[in-house]
Amino acid sequence: MLIDVWPASWSRLARSNATLAAGALLLIAFLWALGSLLALAPEPIGSNAQQFAEGARTTLGLTLVAGSIGLVLGLAAALGRTSRAWALRRIASFYIWLIRGTPLLVQILFVYFALPVLVPGLTLPDFAAAVVALSLNVGAYNAEVIRGALLAVPQGQRDAARALGLKPPQVLFGVVLPQAFRVALPALAGNVVALLKDSSLAFAIGVVELTNVGNRVQAVTFQPVATLATTACIYLILTTLLTQFSAALEHRMDRAL
Repeated sequence: MLIDVWPASWSRLARSNATLAAGALLLIAFLWALGSLLALAPEPIGSNAQQFAEGARTTLGLTLVAGSIGLVLGLAAALGRTSRAWALRRIASFYIWLIRGTPLLVQILFVYFALPVLVPGLTLPDFAAAVVALSLNVGAYNAEVIRGALLAVPQGQRDAARALGLKPPQVLFGVVLPQAFRVALPALAGNVVALLKDSSLAFAIGVVELTNVGNRVQAVTFQPVATLATTACIYLILTTLLTQFSAALEHRMDRAL
């Protein structure tokens, strides 16, 4: 029985891994070929193809870097919110309240213009400032998602792990978090897709991302329909690829657990 089941399970897991790898390669291939593909388009897109390609790469770079940092911040804040320590709960709650209660654009402007005034000697390039603001923003939303997922893990799982002699860090990282992330993954993936679209606000501090490129091209060519439609199509392709990749990752975790 075990011999019959194991190869089938391994085969499904291998297919899930292959799907993940294919999704990542497809995203890389799209970004690599985007400039060449857009160069075949009529004016004003063809002559500005490389600008659109660079803008798309910058947008995805912002998303991946800020999303990674935001995941760590979200986990830290979620653990703080569920901590028994009063001070940690208050700090985490204040962070989430502050970020979720203010507009992202204001946060980006504050980090870029006001933070260097408050911290003498601090100089943040536009890209770094955008990463900081976007990370803080998505981290607050991730925190509530992860906190809900942590609370969804049955208490019996923790009790059983402790009964086996596992220490608190082992219980957290070996038992609770793997189950919690499986529950939280769809919502976290949705936050990443939203982050990709929210990264367009980085144009306000001069980051040359996709929206900024589209706005510049239409301002020079006076052809807003073609340029903004192209910008929207690139966003749509990027969000679709990220959504499919996250679905494959969720499927992979379902097979692994």
